[in-house]
Amino acid sequence: MSDPKTRNNVSVRGNLDSAQTIVFVHGFGTDQTAWRAVAEPFMRDFRIVLLDNVGAGHADPTAFVQHRYLNLTRYADDLIEVCQSLQLKNAIVVGHSAGAMIAVLAAKKAPDVFARLVLIGASPRYLNADGYFGGFEKADIDAVYASVALDFGAWAQSYGGTMIGRMASDQEHQTFVASIRALPSDRALTVLCSILQSDHRDAVKALKQPTLIVQTRLDLAVPQQVAEYLHANIANSELVVIDTEGHLPHITAAPAVISAMHPFLYNS
Repeated sequence: MSDPKTRNNVSVRGNLDSAQTIVFVHGFGTDQTAWRAVAEPFMRDFRIVLLDNVGAGHADPTAFVQHRYLNLTRYADDLIEVCQSLQLKNAIVVGHSAGAMIAVLAAKKAPDVFARLVLIGASPRYLNADGYFGGFEKADIDAVYASVALDFGAWAQSYGGTMIGRMASDQEHQTFVASIRALPSDRALTVLCSILQSDHRDAVKALKQPTLIVQTRLDLAVPQQVAEYLHANIANSELVVIDTEGHLPHITAAPAVISAMHPFLYNS
């Protein structure tokens, strides 16, 4: 196995003498730079660990072997290996979207490593089911796959605009679209399958750690009903709905995300 810190392009910043560490895990279409604005205010008091999921950013490109990353479990194992290589215990893990579910899976598997979680724009299942509203029917998800296969560039432009939302600046919009387009289309399709076909409701229900759920008032990828489901099914959780739109508030509304996180990180 390659060194996890090299494989995931790990950077350790902030207060290196702090007893408390925050690990940030990004979602689809971004890399660790997406956390720049949110991580900065916590640099003084916390050790900050940033990483690129395999297949994204500057992670080792040879590490992305398709059959290993057909679901989020391998990403969770990668996260655990990164934290163990840094000898972390009782860390706080902050995850966005797919990164949030990666954090949940890792925290369930290695509870000694992760003491608390912050989940931003998180969904354990995107597909609607009996008694559960995830926001998507099978035809919706099939249409995503077909669009990616037909014209990845056009799909990235459309998806990027929809996900970043109306609150984003032109620069934020363009940067996000460019980040998606930088992915090879076959890799993007594999990652999307690993996310959209997942069902991690059992993992969510098994979570024991204190958890903060951060949700925007309008997220076209994750309806508010999903955030309410998480809150109802994570025993020790709190839900904060921030007054903004879009699926990437850590990029487009960082001050609101920071305000939501601050009491959870400092008063717990």
